[in-house]
Amino acid sequence: MMNNNKYSDSLAGYLKIARFDHWIKQLFILPGCVFAFFLVKEDGISLNWGLFLAGFLATCLIASANYIINEYLDREFDKFHPTKKSRPIVSERLKPLFIWIEYALFTIAGLFLAWMVSLPVFVSVLALWAMGIVYNVRPIRSKEIPFVDVLSESVNNALRLFIGWFLITSVYLPPISIVIGYWMGGAFLMATKRFAEFRMIDDKDTAALYRKSFKYYSEKKLLFSAFFYAMLSVFFCGVFMIKYRIELLVAIPFLCGLFCLYFSICYKPDSSAQKPEKLFKEKWLMTYVILFIVLLAVLMLVPIALLQFFLDTSLIKL
Repeated sequence: MMNNNKYSDSLAGYLKIARFDHWIKQLFILPGCVFAFFLVKEDGISLNWGLFLAGFLATCLIASANYIINEYLDREFDKFHPTKKSRPIVSERLKPLFIWIEYALFTIAGLFLAWMVSLPVFVSVLALWAMGIVYNVRPIRSKEIPFVDVLSESVNNALRLFIGWFLITSVYLPPISIVIGYWMGGAFLMATKRFAEFRMIDDKDTAALYRKSFKYYSEKKLLFSAFFYAMLSVFFCGVFMIKYRIELLVAIPFLCGLFCLYFSICYKPDSSAQKPEKLFKEKWLMTYVILFIVLLAVLMLVPIALLQFFLDTSLIKL
């Protein structure tokens, strides 16, 4: 009998679950690099392009390892999702032994490359891998716990910032204010992703079969939580700006605008917010992000003396 399974007789299905198209998310390590360049003195910077590429690849490989275990352990739940039910691991006959071998190979390769870069990078990449276990594997499986699911998944954002920072310097730690701001920004993205998924499935019982935490969620709870994370992100980013580069405060209204624009995307049918790797198709969002990055670059380089007024703590007499 002819085998109609397009994956079971080739590597295609096994390679697809590694989600190479999601590697674009690892660009979130770049802000950590930029912050390190601007904040660390020259004697603390040690940029080696070979090691930089090794660290970036290590992050990509560990991310793929996490995707592999995620798809394998979610196979019984993804069949209730309108689009994820077509994933190879759900719709095709992939062999568990080969999946675990693939997971081990990606893990070993990623951790080895990270170890070759530096100890801080290795520890950060190891933490990224460990969060894949926390998020997906029982008895913890944090993805099934409401609100903890968002916070535990988005901590990967902060870990990417650490990786980017440590690719530039192994002498200093990044400011905790920007780490938390970055983490909360990731939490906002994850909460809006769930909000868009919840709206698309449009049935709480079915949504709970796909993701157990949806049993405790509602559109209102997800929307309010995303708003809360956005406010925390702006607050901690503001603390960072005041302490290290007050000119960046000019960008705060535009950062708030970015959050609002992203909110609007969540209301689209089959929203790109569910698949962040597809966000590059949102032309208005990409244009806004590029202009926002240009604004940040200008503010990092051009001093604005007038803003020093806000650092004066003395009271003004009537």
